[in-house]
Amino acid sequence: MLIRTTALVAWLVFGTALTWTQATSAQSAQKPTDPQIAHIAYTAGVIDIETAKLALSKSKNKAVVEFAQGMVRDHEAVNKQALDLAKKLKVTPEDNDTSKALTKAAADERKKLSALNGAAFDKAYMQNEVAYHKQVNSALKTLLIPSASNAELKNLLETGLKLFEGHRQHAEQVVAGLK
Repeated sequence: MLIRTTALVAWLVFGTALTWTQATSAQSAQKPTDPQIAHIAYTAGVIDIETAKLALSKSKNKAVVEFAQGMVRDHEAVNKQALDLAKKLKVTPEDNDTSKALTKAAADERKKLSALNGAAFDKAYMQNEVAYHKQVNSALKTLLIPSASNAELKNLLETGLKLFEGHRQHAEQVVAGLK
């Protein structure tokens, strides 16, 4: 059972990372616009909020619950800042192939996570969070921040990156503490 669970967790994490990579690679073929960047960043935050809410409904592990609470709090705050900035700049976030692919992959991932319980769920959720934050942070560094034209948008993305790097580190610590 442990081998099967470990294989499932590895598959879940790899699948999420691969989908994010494919989605951002398609977008990087052409430089995304600021409205597209805003939508991609907002979508990534919504995905983490929804996955964290799933964890809050399923997990009994104190460290996992505290991590998920932090994800909801932090990503909702950053998304609010993003929406406020878009409103201030009179920019409408623009749906695009990357944000659509991320949304679909996230729905598939939540479905897989929903089928797990207990320690298997906790481990899969936390390993997914590590992989997800690595991929989001990489996309921020290599595509979204360099492509942003507006200085305020670029600044918000850079601030988010610092926060999300802390999320990845925190997720790695929680994974290390899981049995």
